[in-house]
Amino acid sequence: MITGCVVAESLRPGAVLELAGLRMCRVSRVDLAGSARGSQPPVWTILEFESDAEDDTPLAQALSDGLSPDGGWYADYRVGDRERVVVFAGRVFRYSGADDPRRLEAVAHGASVGVPEHQLDWKD
Repeated sequence: MITGCVVAESLRPGAVLELAGLRMCRVSRVDLAGSARGSQPPVWTILEFESDAEDDTPLAQALSDGLSPDGGWYADYRVGDRERVVVFAGRVFRYSGADDPRRLEAVAHGASVGVPEHQLDWKD
């Protein structure tokens, strides 16, 4: 099972996430005026999704292609209990737990593309 979320405002104009078996579970609007930074809007639309797909590669690629490279955006999801995937525009990071050095690589990359430190807090 794949479960995760993406902020609708993080997608570049023209981006389409149309993958077989991808289901939208919940859509919520969140006022983050106190923590949004730079070009991030003060209100976000959170799209929570899931899929029974065995292979998450098409999802990772679609998100990597669809996320805006500006504004410090990322999407993240879990693949079962074994793997966390964090996707930025043009980059995908996979790791298996908080102690995995690849997690630190994802955090460092996020900081380098403008993700505010307090937003580099995805759950492991």
